[in-house]
Amino acid sequence: MDFRALPSGDYTLTNLKTPACLSGQDGDLIPLTLHVAGGKLADAATGPQIDMGGAIALPCFTDMHTHLDKGHIWPRACNPDGTFMGALNTVGADRVAHWSAEDVRRRMEFSLRCAYAHGTRAIRTHLDSIPPQDAISFPVFAELRAEWAGRIDLQAACLVGMENVDASGAFVRTADIVADHGGVLGCVTYPIPDLKPRLVDFFRLAEARGLHTDIHVDETGDPAVATLRVIAETVLEMGFALPLSVGHCCSLAVQDEVEWAHTLDLVARAGINVVSLPMCNMYLQDRVAERTPRWRGVTLVHEMRARGINVSFASDNTRDPFYAYGDMDMIEVMREATRIAHLDHSASDWPRAFFTNPAQACGFEAPSLAPGAPADLVICKARSWTELYARPQSDRIVLRGGVAIDRRLPDYAELDDLMS
Repeated sequence: MDFRALPSGDYTLTNLKTPACLSGQDGDLIPLTLHVAGGKLADAATGPQIDMGGAIALPCFTDMHTHLDKGHIWPRACNPDGTFMGALNTVGADRVAHWSAEDVRRRMEFSLRCAYAHGTRAIRTHLDSIPPQDAISFPVFAELRAEWAGRIDLQAACLVGMENVDASGAFVRTADIVADHGGVLGCVTYPIPDLKPRLVDFFRLAEARGLHTDIHVDETGDPAVATLRVIAETVLEMGFALPLSVGHCCSLAVQDEVEWAHTLDLVARAGINVVSLPMCNMYLQDRVAERTPRWRGVTLVHEMRARGINVSFASDNTRDPFYAYGDMDMIEVMREATRIAHLDHSASDWPRAFFTNPAQACGFEAPSLAPGAPADLVICKARSWTELYARPQSDRIVLRGGVAIDRRLPDYAELDDLMS
């Protein structure tokens, strides 16, 4: 149950708080009054006034790095040892055995229903795209994007290993599928001998089709893996100017300062967006049998922010071999990112990393609490950050167009027939 019932029609919410940075101000939480009229935020009082008791109001979330096509396969494809390679091999086998259009569609829709109930309004998902999967998953995605229009704005990025990227092979066909579906060109980089020419091919294919790009980068605890530096160098040398996001970048955190500082200076110059996936990376990184992990797996978000790099946080995987848990809940991501990456006792503008920054990186409509913006809000019965993060906020109110939505989550049993 929501912690407070709101009337239908127009109304004014008083005695709210919101992060100052989301209103373009300095400071921590600031007082807020919101007028709702005709499904939008208004600049004058309307209808009855409701005292919200100091509750925190946030715009609906942007989740810029997810894997909807992998989601919820854990019951039939669990990770045998919790490692990255265990996840990679298990997902590959499950994809070959099970990923029909119907299987992918039902699991993706299940995740979308979860995200919507928790208060997310925009999602970018990566789609495994080794042929023939690209020709299966992208049409399914396009159907779901149309069906969910007005509730969740959706983008999709193809996902293939760097060894599959070239300007004359099957990846050209994948790039055309991405372009035909208004998608994002994506890949995973590894320290292979011909990485640089393949990156050049990748960016040229994106330029020719006018595509945003999104790359999985250095998801490892091996300090010798430094493909992010090569990516930034290539972008600068080519003058590649289309939006580029990179995810993970875990190895930066175990490199010496000379290496990571030089790399981040290049990333800042290249204007590359970075998204950190704290829950998944803490789950996978530094996992060794019978040994306590020595680090948290997250990248150098504080050092990035200090250089003016656009940093975001996102969900990543959900109940699949790469992450056994999660529910597409961005409040959980905020809470865990704050704990794992020590965002508390730090800059007061970190909330932008869950709203404004990812929207900017992806080109989604910027979230706003200003008059004229849609009344799309998440309101939590918490009067401070410690109250917000101490509990899961399961009684939050989610408003879409000023109307409280039904936040009931789908039952896992709905997918039981897919798990045999």
